[in-house]
Formats: sequence, C-alpha cells, structure tokens
Amino acid sequence: MLKDFLKFAVRGNAVDMAVGIVIGAAFGTIVKSLVDDVLMPPLGLLLGGLDFSSLFIVLKEGTTPGPYATPALAKAAGAVTLNYGLFANAMVSFFIIAFAVYWVVKGYNKAADKLIPKEDAAPTTKACPECCTAVPLAAKRCPACTSTLG
Repeated sequence: MLKDFLKFAVRGNAVDMAVGIVIGAAFGTIVKSLVDDVLMPPLGLLLGGLDFSSLFIVLKEGTTPGPYATPALAKAAGAVTLNYGLFANAMVSFFIIAFAVYWVVKGYNKAADKLIPKEDAAPTTKACPECCTAVPLAAKRCPACTSTLG
C-alpha cells in the first residue's frame, strides 16, 4: 500500500495539483489583501467614509448590551450578527479570483493549442473500390457488393 501511495504521490498530476493548491492559497491571500486594503477603502471613502468590514446587523443582543462598533466586538459580547459588509468583501474577492482564473485558463488553452500538436485519428475504414462502401480495414470482402478487397 505504501508503494502504491508513493507511486501516486510522485506522479506528475499529483505534484502539479499540490503546487496549484499552494499557489492558489497564496493567490487568495493576495486578493483578499487587495480587496480589504486597496479596493474597499477608496470605495468606502467615495460612499461617505463607509468601512464595508464594519457593516453588520445585530440579530440578537449578547450578554453585554450594544451598540457594537465592529462585528468582532459584537461576537466577543455574544451577540448574533449578520455581517453583510464582510460578505460584500468576500464577493469582490471571489469575482477578482474568478476573473484571474478565467484569463489564466484562457491563456493556457491558447498556448496549449499552439504547442501541443493535434493528432489526426487513424482511419478505421477504407472504401470498397467497386461500390465505394466504407468497410473496416481488416475486411477481406465488401459486405455490400461481395467484391474481394486487397
């Protein structure tokens, strides 16, 4: 079992997948920072000094009565909140990642089309010289006209 696992682990696809997961996680961190630290602050400023990460609705008060300045303070007080601002940040992050992945896959497919030659499928039939019926390559006689094939 260990031998089979090692054979699987060192196979190209498994290693490629592991590298993709690690790079994807790092890319997700970069995009999260881009959204939280670069895109959303100016957008919030344009909307009147709004901080999206602090937008929430208190569904149930906690042990310490509100108002709460941030979702983290509300959670620490035991309140139940609906954090729609954090959800908005997550949606922006998702769309940026989806857009980037779209362009990476599109570029990869374009490069693969140029670099990987398309293999023409080997013919599986031949034409009968007498009646032009398609017959399997291994056939010795045409099933339509019964002529001998060479």
